[in-house]
Amino acid sequence: MNVKQYLDSTYLKTASQAGISDAENFVIVKNTIEEAITEGFKLIMIRPEFVSLAKEMIIAAHSSLLIGTVIDFPQGKSELEEKIKEANEAILNGADDLDFVCNYEAFKNGDLELVKKEILVGTQIGLAHNKTVKWIIEIAALTEKEIIQLSVLIKNVVISNFKEEDYASVFVKSSTGFFKTENDLPNGATVPAIIIMLENASPLSVKAAGGVRSYKEAIEMIRLGVKRIGTSAAKAIANGENTQNQY
Repeated sequence: MNVKQYLDSTYLKTASQAGISDAENFVIVKNTIEEAITEGFKLIMIRPEFVSLAKEMIIAAHSSLLIGTVIDFPQGKSELEEKIKEANEAILNGADDLDFVCNYEAFKNGDLELVKKEILVGTQIGLAHNKTVKWIIEIAALTEKEIIQLSVLIKNVVISNFKEEDYASVFVKSSTGFFKTENDLPNGATVPAIIIMLENASPLSVKAAGGVRSYKEAIEMIRLGVKRIGTSAAKAIANGENTQNQY
């Protein structure tokens, strides 16, 4: 098993979130892209403003590394028009994967039509441009019942509106890694939550994001059935090391 081909090497912090200067943050982003190219990971997951940089570096290196970016990150509360604008800009700049933050607060508040519409429109935009679309549901903000319901909602929108050959290009993704939990509870992928997602999102794929910190944990997720793993410690995981990285 080539675990590297399941790893989306991820760096999504702004300079202020990292407590460093813009210049220092830029260096980290550039180094992370370079590492992903060198190590042969599946994808580099970065903020939208760095997609063009990644594209330039990948072309220069003659690499097959994919570029992913986040849309309406990390809260997912923006109007649909803003989500559409961000997605179109990311596509124009060369992104391969669009990881939308689902408006999980609207879902929790019962506004299912709003959520269904953004799933439909966002997925349409991505698939029309041959992109992979992932919907981040933020499992740490949801109950087990809500994880089931939101996974099923996304699945049903896709099945009702797209062809069977499109299903492989749409994922349900666990977490942003930025949700603040109480009492230091996990804010990323956990085995029980991922099992729930796999059972209820199928035939869509699942991405386990956040909380996978070792080769052993990565292999466990892959054996459960996840197709992608989002992590800021991709190299350590691929090398069989443990890491204390939060994402």
